[in-house]
Amino acid sequence: MLRKLSYWIFLLLIIESPALFPGTTGKIAGKVTHAVTGEPLFAVNVIIEGTTLGAATDMQGNYVILNVPPGVYTVKASAVGFKTVRVTNVRVSVDQTTRVDFKLEETAIELGEEVVVVAERPLVQRDLTSTSSKVSADVIQKLPVENFTDIINLQAGVVEGHFRGGRLGEVAYMIDGIPVNDVFSNTYALQIENHAIQEMEIVTGTFNAEYGQAMSGVVNIITKEGGENFSGSFSTYIGDYVSSHRDLFMNIDRVNPLDIHNFQGTLGGPILRNKLGFFLSWRYYKNDGWIYGRRIFTPYDSSNFSSDDPSKWYIGATGDSAFVPMNPEQRLTLQGKFSIKITPSNKLNVEGLYQRRYYKIYNHNFKYNPDGDYKRYQYAYTLTLSYTHVISPRAFLTIKGSLLYNDYQQYVWKDINLYPDPKRLQDASNNAFLTGWAQMWHFFRNTRTYITKIDYTNQISSTHQIKTGIETRFHRLWLREYEIVRNERFKDRFVPTLPPRTAFNNNEYLHKPYEFSAYVQDKMEFEYLVANVGLRFDYFEPDGKVLIDPDHLPADRPLPDSLFRRANPKYQLSPRIGLAYPITDRGVIHISYGHFFQIPPFEFLYTNPEFEIEVGRLKSKIGNADLQPERTVSYEIGLQQQLSDDIAIDVTGYYKDIRNLLGTQIHQYLNVDKFARYINRDYGNVRGITISVEKRFRNGVGATLDYTLQLARGNASDPDAEFLNNQADPPIEGNKQLVPLDWDRRHSLNFTISLGDPNNFVISLIGKLGTGLPYTPAFQNQRTAVENSDNKPSVYTFDAYFYKLFKLFGFNMQFFVKIYNLFDIKNELEVFGDTGRAGYTLSTIYSGRPRGINTVEEYFKRPDFYSEPRQIIFGVSFDF
Repeated sequence: MLRKLSYWIFLLLIIESPALFPGTTGKIAGKVTHAVTGEPLFAVNVIIEGTTLGAATDMQGNYVILNVPPGVYTVKASAVGFKTVRVTNVRVSVDQTTRVDFKLEETAIELGEEVVVVAERPLVQRDLTSTSSKVSADVIQKLPVENFTDIINLQAGVVEGHFRGGRLGEVAYMIDGIPVNDVFSNTYALQIENHAIQEMEIVTGTFNAEYGQAMSGVVNIITKEGGENFSGSFSTYIGDYVSSHRDLFMNIDRVNPLDIHNFQGTLGGPILRNKLGFFLSWRYYKNDGWIYGRRIFTPYDSSNFSSDDPSKWYIGATGDSAFVPMNPEQRLTLQGKFSIKITPSNKLNVEGLYQRRYYKIYNHNFKYNPDGDYKRYQYAYTLTLSYTHVISPRAFLTIKGSLLYNDYQQYVWKDINLYPDPKRLQDASNNAFLTGWAQMWHFFRNTRTYITKIDYTNQISSTHQIKTGIETRFHRLWLREYEIVRNERFKDRFVPTLPPRTAFNNNEYLHKPYEFSAYVQDKMEFEYLVANVGLRFDYFEPDGKVLIDPDHLPADRPLPDSLFRRANPKYQLSPRIGLAYPITDRGVIHISYGHFFQIPPFEFLYTNPEFEIEVGRLKSKIGNADLQPERTVSYEIGLQQQLSDDIAIDVTGYYKDIRNLLGTQIHQYLNVDKFARYINRDYGNVRGITISVEKRFRNGVGATLDYTLQLARGNASDPDAEFLNNQADPPIEGNKQLVPLDWDRRHSLNFTISLGDPNNFVISLIGKLGTGLPYTPAFQNQRTAVENSDNKPSVYTFDAYFYKLFKLFGFNMQFFVKIYNLFDIKNELEVFGDTGRAGYTLSTIYSGRPRGINTVEEYFKRPDFYSEPRQIIFGVSFDF
C-alpha cells in the first residue's frame, strides 16, 4: 500500500515537471528488476538528480523519461524496502535513447543504504538507424578546432562542407531545433561559437521526417543553458602565422602576435532559483590573414603600358608601398538564452544570437592595388521563443516562433562619389597586376525568415514513440545591385552615377515566398529491433513569375505582362525508414532508406528580375521561379561493433541517386544573342563506404579514426556549367557521361588522439589526409582531356593542442597553445590545368612579358592556390 501511494504521489509530481524541445533533447529509458529473482519491480521512482525530470516504473518494471537535454547526469532509482541505486556519468544525446537498467537489493527500511554505479557511455548505440555523430562540449574542449565547421569536416563522408558527395547548400543547419539557413544561398546565415555548444549532432546519412529542406545532411547544434549555480569563463589568445615559405607568402616573415587575437567569455546561472535561469556568451575574433598585397598603386592611379618599348611606359604609382592584408576577417558574436519556468508544467525559453562580420576574399589581380577590391560586410541575428507544455509524463507539446535576419553588403566604398574613372582599367593587360581602378559594383541583400513550429510527442507505449508536427516559414528577400557608371552629361571629367533602372546593370527585387510542412514519425523500440518510420509533406509557394515562351522574346523592354505567368506551387511527399537490428549485446546492424527534397537556393529563382538580355555573346542569365525541388534517394547499410571495453568500429556503405539538380539551358535571342535560364537538368550519383573507429578516453588516452572511400559522379559540378561551356570560344560540348565531381575525394582519412588527464593537462593532435580532388587538363585555356579526368596532388595536415590547468585565487586557470598546420605543409588546393601543379605553369614560357610592373613568373605565383601556412596561438582562460 505504501509503495502504491508513493507511486501516485510521484506520478503527480512528474506530470507537473518542465520539459524542453523535440529535436533538441534525448530520452532515458530502462527496466528495474529485483537483484536476486530478476522479477520486474512496480512503482519504483526513477529521477534525474538536479532536475525535476523523472518517471515511475510500470507493471513490467519499465520506465521512460522524456525531454532530457543533452549532457551528463546522475540517475537515481528508489523504492520502499530496497537499497537506493545511483548511476553517475549518464550521458544523454539528442534524439537518442540512453538505456539505464537497475537491479535493486532488498534492505530494511530504516537502513537507507545506497549503491553508487558509474556508467560509461555506450560505444554502440542500439537505436541508431542511420549514420550520425554526436560531439559533446568536453570533446570539443580537447581538440584544436577554431569553428564549428572544423568539427564537421572531421566527420567521415564530409569533404570541405560537402556531405557524402552532395553539392554545397544541401545541409540543414539548426541551432536549438530552429533552422538558421539563409534561403538565398541555403548556407548557414550565422555560426555559433564553440564555447557555447553543449552538443553537436552531425547527420550524414538518412534523417528523420521531422527534418526538411535538406538532401545531404543535418547539423543540429544544442547550446548551453544556465545551471543551478553561477558559472562563467573568460579566454583570450594572440598569435600569428609562422612559416618558412617566404617565397610564396608576401610579408610572412614579419611576425606580429597581435595579428590574430581573440576575446571570449560566458556567464550563466539562476536569477530566480527554480524560476529563471540564463546563459550568456560573447566572442570577438580578428585575423589579418596570411595573404598580403602591397599598396604600390591606389585606385586613382593611372599608368600607360601601350608602347612596345618598356622604356616609354608611364607608371603613375602614388601608393605608400605598405603591406595590406587581403584576406582578413573580423567577427563579433553575442548569444543569450533565458529559461523561464512559468509553472511547473509550462516553460518559456527566450534565445537570441547576434553576429557581425567583416572580411575580404583575396583577388590576385589587385595584389599591388589592394584598396580597389571588394569589402564584404555581414550582419545577422536570430530571435526565438519556445513554449513547452507537459501534458503527461509521456506526452508534451512545443510551440516555437523565430525570426532569422541576414544582411549582406559588398562594395569598395559606400559613397559612389569616391569611385575613380573606370577607363583606368583599360591600361591593364593579361598577366599583369592592376595599376589603378576599383571594383564598380554594389551589392546589397537581406533575408528575413519567420518560422512557426508546433510539435507533439507522445510515448504511447513502452515500444512506440509518436512524433508529429507542422511548420510554416515566411520569407522576405530583398536585393539591390548596380554598377557605378559615367554620367554622360559631363564630357570633360568622370562623374559617377547609377545606370537607369531598366538597364541590365541595375536590378532590384522583393519577393515573399512561403513554405508549409507537416510530418509524422514513429520510433518503435523492441528488444530485437528499433525502427524509425516517418512521412513528410512539403509545400512551397514561390511568389514569382516566369516566361511563358523563353524562346520567342521581343527586343522591347520592359516585357509586357502578357508574356508571363505566375510560378506554380510545389509539393512533395518524402517517406523515410530506418532499422536497427542488434545482433549481439555489442553489435548492431542498421539499414535506412529515404526520399529527400529541397527547393534550390532562392537566388536562382529570382536572378535578373527584369529579364534583361545584355547585348553580346551569351552574357546574361535569368532566374526561374518555377524550378522543381531537387531530389535525392538515399540508401544505407552499416554495422556497429564493440571490439573491447574501450574500442568500437562502425562500417557503413551508402548509395545516393540525385536528380533534378540545378543547371542552365541556353536560349536563342533575336537570332543574334543568347541567354541562359536556370532549369532542373543536372544529375549524379554517389557511392561510398566509411569506417570509423573510436577508442574511449580512458587511462589518459583517447582516439578516433575515420576513413572514407567515395565515388561522386555527375554530369556537372556547377549549376552554371552549361552557361560557362557555351561562353568558351569555341563552345565546349556538355558532358554526355558522368564524370567525377569537383569535390570527389576518393580516399580521405581523419584521426584525433588525446593524451593526458583532462583535470591536469592534455595534448591532442588532429591529422587529415586525402587524395587530390579532380581537375580538368587544359593548355592555353583549351581543354585537352575529358572534364575532371586527372587529380591534384594529395593533401595532408596536422593540428596540435596543448593545455595545462592551474588553480589561481580559487579560479581554474588554463594555459594553452594551438598550432594549426603543425609541419607548415604547402597543400596544393588549386592547380594550373597544363601541369596539374600549383607552383608551375607553361604559361611562363609562351606568355611573353606582361605590360605592367611585374614579371610573368611573379604573376603566376599564386598564394591562394595553397592551404594556410602554420599558425601558432598562445592563450589563457579562467573559469569558475
